[in-house]
Amino acid sequence: MSLQELGLDITDDQIKEMEANIHNINFADAAAEEKLTRHDVMAHVHVFAKQCPKAAPIIHLGATSCFVGDNTDLIILRDGLDLLLPRIAAVIQNLSKFAEQYRSLPTLGFTHLQPAQLTTVGKRATLWLYDFLMDERALRRAREDLRFRGAKGTTGTQASFMQLFEDSTKVRVLDKRVAELSGFQKTYPVTGQTYSRKVDLEIVASLSSLGSSIHKMCSDLRLLASMKEIEEPFEESQIGSSAMPYKRNPMRSERCCALARHLIALFSNAANTHSVQWLERTLDDSANKRLTLSEAFLSADAALIVLVNITQGLVVYPKVIERRINQELPFMSAENLIMAMVKKGGDRQVCHEKIRVLSHEAGAQVKQFGKDNDFLDRVRADPYFTPIINDLDGLLNPSTYIGRAAEQVTEFLEEEVDPILELYTEHLKHDKPVTLSI
Repeated sequence: MSLQELGLDITDDQIKEMEANIHNINFADAAAEEKLTRHDVMAHVHVFAKQCPKAAPIIHLGATSCFVGDNTDLIILRDGLDLLLPRIAAVIQNLSKFAEQYRSLPTLGFTHLQPAQLTTVGKRATLWLYDFLMDERALRRAREDLRFRGAKGTTGTQASFMQLFEDSTKVRVLDKRVAELSGFQKTYPVTGQTYSRKVDLEIVASLSSLGSSIHKMCSDLRLLASMKEIEEPFEESQIGSSAMPYKRNPMRSERCCALARHLIALFSNAANTHSVQWLERTLDDSANKRLTLSEAFLSADAALIVLVNITQGLVVYPKVIERRINQELPFMSAENLIMAMVKKGGDRQVCHEKIRVLSHEAGAQVKQFGKDNDFLDRVRADPYFTPIINDLDGLLNPSTYIGRAAEQVTEFLEEEVDPILELYTEHLKHDKPVTLSI
């Protein structure tokens, strides 16, 4: 059609004949033809020409296999990103609601997987959320940066189209027009026989990065499930283990981690493929990219479907969280106790030494004898701390140990998350709860 618009001798009947047969693909004949030609694109060109005898002389005119294959791949990449981005938005929306709901619920923080200062359940969820915001941004940028290969010829010089038109301006117009008809505003300004495989690498890199976010969050959920603080959805009739009926295995999160690991590993494949595209191109990319690109998108899609299901039904156990805090908070209260004693006229160094001795004694009871942490009982029994005994309950209120966590959650959701979700209002409006059949 673009060739006709620019003046080549192509009739309306030829175009109509091709349009009438565009979905009439004879795969059997194409497969038989490919056995003869050892060329997938030309096999289809030959079969299509038999179906369209009027158009046969102008089918594939001036084109190369990569005109067909690469431009088609770019359309598929664009449409694939259009499918994945709303799924990421659904995860972000679910986590946003979760973070807001639990923004003020204190929970034990961990560094090095060792008990650390308190945070809140909602604040921890914002750490997952921010990773996914970065993924959404990366994939949206990749989507916005996509261009069309267009009509570039066998080595990117457009020589075949110059032979047809003998007019450089018309060749440039053809390149742009083909892109527009395929839904792209721009073409890549320079190519070899193919668009640069750096394009594939950028997209797979973004998808692999998404995989790392999924793996990180779902690993956290698996740890929290082990602590019985937070669990993924678990159906009434679900079986956790064939041998141990009591188990509630985090199988959804484990599945996400499995898919995410494969997704992460695909990055090196895409990088290696781009790095060995000699000069204007080699063919060792073709079979590889058909696997890598499809597996990257399918892995990301499957993991996101499961993650949407997980995030819409997370279960929190506040009493378990509270009990764990109470086991560790006595030690974490040391600084507050020191400050309170100093305000009552105590010596900071003397108080520090008192608390050091008592905390080590209590720690020995926990580690050597498996007893509860009795640090506060020891504080109450020591006459030195008489001035603050009546203040202990207030000094040990978990909500006084979370800093600005709750406010940080609200600010983050309003300033960073909500503007992104607005980009997907129409998609999210029609979202339904995701159920998993297996």
